[in-house]
Amino acid sequence: MYSIIVVPPPTTEEPHRNQFRLAPGERLTFGRSAQGVDVPIPHEGVSRRAGEITAQGAFWILSNLSREQTYVVENPEGAGEHIKVGPGRLDAPIPFEFSRIVLPAAGDLLPIEVWAPRHDYLHTEGGLDGATTAPAFSVDRTKRYFAVLAALCEPRLRGEPHAALPTVDQVVERLRPNWPSASRTSVQWNIDYLAVKLRLKPGPEEADTGPRLNGKKESLVSLALRFDLVREDDLIVLSAARSGRAAR
Repeated sequence: MYSIIVVPPPTTEEPHRNQFRLAPGERLTFGRSAQGVDVPIPHEGVSRRAGEITAQGAFWILSNLSREQTYVVENPEGAGEHIKVGPGRLDAPIPFEFSRIVLPAAGDLLPIEVWAPRHDYLHTEGGLDGATTAPAFSVDRTKRYFAVLAALCEPRLRGEPHAALPTVDQVVERLRPNWPSASRTSVQWNIDYLAVKLRLKPGPEEADTGPRLNGKKESLVSLALRFDLVREDDLIVLSAARSGRAAR
């Protein structure tokens, strides 16, 4: 059974991008050379033998076979999360379920997409003695504070990992179809409530009116996306009909 799907960069000869499926233990080499690699990438800025992808069960490893170029492996679903694989680095483990290898090539950035759809989970038989473990974060997806959090996370969950966060006014506008009485005051109250509920320290107060990268909204979104408190499927709360539910 295959565990890794690799989609190389498009070329003028193959604009539709073929897929390569690897079973655990199988390898795929890529580079500029027309011979000696599994996936030729005909670009003058790519090394003749640029790299190697190896499937390892539920994850994969990347070897950078170039002498000078650093490769960046992005997590398009992780709000800017990425890994750098330096020149000559062998067998760097990549933990992302969906990844994009970015190859810098003489002014171009060439993407190689890799999916790791196989998931292995622990299956336990029977219960254990003692009290159950308390949840790390307690969120109720039926409450308005969760809709506020989803609205804040939406741009980055839609595939824009570096998107600016919505302003409070934009969140109000986004929520109004299902929450007609939404206002700056009520949305800000829910943001403050989330910061307390999720045990976040408030960001530093700044005198200027520019973006506060260490502010409360940024901290909330970073935490929510890192720990999957809000997933893309949860964005349905922004479009589903909602009755007048309490914030808490």
